Amino acid sequence: MTLPDSKRYARQIKLPQIGTPGQKKLAAARVLIAGAGGLGSLSSLYLAAAGVGHLIIVDKDRVELSNLNRQLLHSETSLGKPKALSASHRLGQLNSKIKITPIQVKIDRKNIDDLLKEVDLVVDGCDNYPTRQILNRGCLHHKLPWIFGGVQGFDGMITSFVPNSSVCFECIIQDHPATKLRDNGILGATAGIIASIQAMEAIKLLLDLGTPLTNRLMQICGLDMRITTAALTANPDCKACSPIKKN
Repeated sequence: MTLPDSKRYARQIKLPQIGTPGQKKLAAARVLIAGAGGLGSLSSLYLAAAGVGHLIIVDKDRVELSNLNRQLLHSETSLGKPKALSASHRLGQLNSKIKITPIQVKIDRKNIDDLLKEVDLVVDGCDNYPTRQILNRGCLHHKLPWIFGGVQGFDGMITSFVPNSSVCFECIIQDHPATKLRDNGILGATAGIIASIQAMEAIKLLLDLGTPLTNRLMQICGLDMRITTAALTANPDCKACSPIKKN
């Protein structure tokens, strides 16, 4: 590790759980950020700042004015630009030493396998059930951990899905919600809280530290600052992970 890198990451290298070996692992990691919106904005900023070596930013949308209350990767000068490119530019300003790959596509069944090639972990920044279902199936197939986050209003939730070690997304959510989260109100700080926890979970999983949120769903109610954690149980009849476990 070069001297400039050592200075940049000095405060986290001092942590005995990370140290220089952990920092080198982060530098070698490839993380896909599925969506450069409210969750993807903050999680990718923290992962870039932490020195994750390659961030792949996937988003098909363009920056709109209504995004700016929570999507802090973007600014007024980004309006109308593809979010993936806007995100890549901002992350490059924060850390020019890492690789950032912007991909302006909609995640679907046709491209998910290519998107997940050589990826170590996925951070969810999606706003709808179908895309998360595709992520879930893809990560199960490739045996990749992914970190789910959901936000609405003042409330948020988060868990980590690790194939063969935890329930999967479709174990706990089998139906297509009628209302997309992006159509509902949201306070920007709500997304910031959940995205920050997602970034911490990502670093823990990449470095095999601590106890991740596998088989646990953390829920945060911002109005009264109440945090609850519920145990998650695998569905033996889950259409997504049960066939894989049986094989």
